[in-house]
Amino acid sequence: MQKDGAGFAGFAAHFDLSPADPDMLAFPDPSSMIQLPWKPEIGWVACNCVMDEELLAQAPRNVLNEQVKKLAAMGYELKTGVECEFHVIEDTPDGVRVADQKDTAARPCYEQQALMRPSSFDFIEEVFDGILGLGWEAYQGDHEDSQGQFEINWKYDSVVATADKHTFFKFMVKALAEKHGVRATFMPKPFVHLTGNGLHAHVSLHDITSGSNVWADPAGELGINQQGYSFLAGILQNADALCAITNPTVNSYKRINAPVTSSGATWAPNTISYTGNNRTHMVRIPGAPRFEVRLADGATNPYLFPAAVLACGIHGMENNLTPPARLDNNMYEEAPPEGIRTLPLNLLDAVRAFEKNAVLREGLGSDFMDAYAKMKHTEWNLHCSHVSQYELQSTLDC
Repeated sequence: MQKDGAGFAGFAAHFDLSPADPDMLAFPDPSSMIQLPWKPEIGWVACNCVMDEELLAQAPRNVLNEQVKKLAAMGYELKTGVECEFHVIEDTPDGVRVADQKDTAARPCYEQQALMRPSSFDFIEEVFDGILGLGWEAYQGDHEDSQGQFEINWKYDSVVATADKHTFFKFMVKALAEKHGVRATFMPKPFVHLTGNGLHAHVSLHDITSGSNVWADPAGELGINQQGYSFLAGILQNADALCAITNPTVNSYKRINAPVTSSGATWAPNTISYTGNNRTHMVRIPGAPRFEVRLADGATNPYLFPAAVLACGIHGMENNLTPPARLDNNMYEEAPPEGIRTLPLNLLDAVRAFEKNAVLREGLGSDFMDAYAKMKHTEWNLHCSHVSQYELQSTLDC
């Protein structure tokens, strides 16, 4: 496979291709090789997709690698760390529910009892041991804000390495959940009354030769220099279009702009704004010199999310953009100040903004943009053609 590639039908792999197209060849990247902790005779490897001897423009890992090349030409490397939230659930005749039926605290975040209960702990422990065995330097795991919700964190890395780990992590969590007789879901909003699954990403820019953080400036606002704020300005300027990548499903928009959940907060952004160490905004600066982008949810593609962030950030740096003033208010309780934009209310609005966005089109390429938008329009149309239980209940007797 390393020499000739592994053949796939691109149409069957959900790319915007037809059965008449030639084989898509996947060439393994040996640096991504991961030995399955729970089945060590099997190796997992990320691949780069090729068709007709050219990199397939639609393939997410290729899209990210192109951004990495652009950044490297500028002398920089992006490093990222992700916080993956997920629910542990089980199937019932009426749908799904939280697997641990004793996990009932109204505000269960950091709940020791729920985390240590054998029904949760044995599964979480195996995931954690797997990450530690892989050398990812896991440093934290906790019960999150929703009943049945958990998060496990590991050390940041170069952006492609983190995306590979993120992809494998989701695969591992789901596989080990099944092994323990439950299901794991990264769905943005599996329960309407509970906090959804976010995917927060910490990003920082480093000199490709020395490895030093190039945004660090003790004299700058919150320890970040103008170049860092230009990168941030690129993200903020294009955030409505970015949502098509960061919040890529119909369900995603039940998480952002959501009403308060049973715990008292949504923990999801509702405006295009940034702040210091304050969790009610789309981007926060918890400590110099990095940004935490809090927009994405668990459905985002691990490669497309950082690729789109990079495209926006590179545009910001190349054009010396300046973000609006930092806000330090509680955005969950106060109306957005004048001039602060709100996030799209649904997938269709986000996709329409995405299609028209010149920055993402230039950065990610028209081949990818058109194929991705086509797929998302199909998903929206399928959603609209579905008659929900709510519609039956509210209008059957109209």
